[in-house]
Order: sequence, then C-alpha cells, then structure tokens
Amino acid sequence: MDSTHVSRNESPSPNLDEAFEHSIKNIGIPPCPAILMLVIDETKKDEPDYNHLAAIINADVALSAGLIKMANSAYFGPGQRVRSVREALTVMGFRASSRAIANIALRNIFPRTQVLERFWDSSARVARLSGWLAQQLNFPELTAEDAYTYGLFRDCGIPILLNYSPVYPDILFKANNELIQSFTTIEDASLQTNHAIIGSRLAQDWRLPAEIYLAIRRHHELDMLEFEDTRLPHILLSARLIAISQFSEHIVQRQLRMSFTQEWPKLGAACLQLLEINEERLKNLYDNAIPVAAASVE
Repeated sequence: MDSTHVSRNESPSPNLDEAFEHSIKNIGIPPCPAILMLVIDETKKDEPDYNHLAAIINADVALSAGLIKMANSAYFGPGQRVRSVREALTVMGFRASSRAIANIALRNIFPRTQVLERFWDSSARVARLSGWLAQQLNFPELTAEDAYTYGLFRDCGIPILLNYSPVYPDILFKANNELIQSFTTIEDASLQTNHAIIGSRLAQDWRLPAEIYLAIRRHHELDMLEFEDTRLPHILLSARLIAISQFSEHIVQRQLRMSFTQEWPKLGAACLQLLEINEERLKNLYDNAIPVAAASVE
C-alpha cells in the first residue's frame, strides 16, 4: 500500500503528502472555480441568503441553466416544473445545490465529446441509483444526498486523465477489462498515477467533504470495504459510499448493459456484506431498481 493509505484508525488528512503531490503535479487538475467558492461561502453562513445566492448563480448562464435542469430531473423531481434559480435552490436545498453546481462546473470545463457525454450520462445514472439505494438501505450516517454527490464525483479523475494523456483511452479499456488486478494498478503501471488519486485531489480542492474525497481515493481498494468492528465512523461512511456506488454501477450494467467494468466480481461480495444485503433483499432491490435505472438522465 502506498504512503497515501489512510488506516482505519486515522482521520482523512487535510494535507496531501509529497508522494501524492509528485504523482499529480503535471496533470493539470482544474482549480476550484471562483463562482463555486462564492456559492460555498454563502451556503456556509448561519443564515444564507437565497436571493444573494440566486444572483451569484444567475451571473453564469450555463451554471444557472444546469442547476434548473438538475432540479427538474427525476432525482429531485418536484410536483411542478422549476423555472428559476431561486426555485431550484428551494427544491434542492443549499447543500445539494452547492454540490450540484460543483458537478455542473466540472462538466463545463471539458469539451463536449461523444466519449465524455457517455461518461457524464453514466455518472448521473450511478449517482441517481446511489441516492435511491441510500434511501432504501437507511443507514443513519449515510444520507441520500451524500450518496448522490459521491456518485457524481467518484470517477471525476477520468475526464481529467482523458484530457491529459492521448493513450489514456487504451489504458481505460484495459483497466475496465482487467479480471484480477485492481483498476488503479493498471493505471499506475502506465501513468504513475490513477483516476482515484486525481479525483480525490479535485474533490478536496473543490471543498467536498472529507468522507467523499477519501471514498474517491480508495474506491477500487478491497480492503477499504472489508468491515471491522474497530472501524471509525468516518471510515465506515466512506466505505459505505463506495459500496453503494459500486452496487449502483453493477445494477446499471446488469439491467441496461451499460458502463461495463470488471469491478463487481472483484468487489461485489464485500460491498453486499458491508451494506448488509442478503440474497432475498438483493432480489428485491434488483426488481425495484429497474425503473430507477431505466429512467432517462436529464
């Protein structure tokens, strides 16, 4: 295990060590957009101002349009259509809105290509299923909002590496089809870094919660999913975020034949154990997830 490993008895460190920094220094991780910083600062106030926050978001046409579209998606889906940023903030709430804005800002950084459109579609589908599963499983420490956010950002290092390396599509294909070694081992062999490291750094720089960026960093590591009674609450939360997202991706693959990887054979048993899902419940979740998985992603 490398020096960035976080043990089960440690908190996620707010500072990245030298090895971590060295592995990412030439990649070009997008800095946190100024408008997102303004939104985050406003939402952290004791009494955030809806009108001021709406004015900040309305200053960016693409951001405001994206937030309204997301508020009208099947995941948030109010009884009537949202027509303004102010209404979107009311429907989604401050925290969900700030995280949605972070995802929209990330998407807007990269060119619109067929490959990336498929990637964003898959991420949105996994995120929606993750939020739904969190509601079904009802673990006290795990909110649907956190599961949804994690699903959106789990693989955010992939578009960064696609933009960085012309050979990354080949590496990605090999990693997706690897039966034995971990996904990130394949990336490390060619790039001396991987999408989990890159994504974790972006999530940290963009001020997502520590549990989320730790889960991004370790989402291909089997030992992170292996439950122990001594696990601290924040580590358990990160592990369950990983497990729910992996299960959601598996459902998408199983039901829709999309987002193909070999991760479920490697991690699935540990995910189900951590999520306390027996065979009877698994069948029930498969059946009930069909309409959630199949719904269009807006």
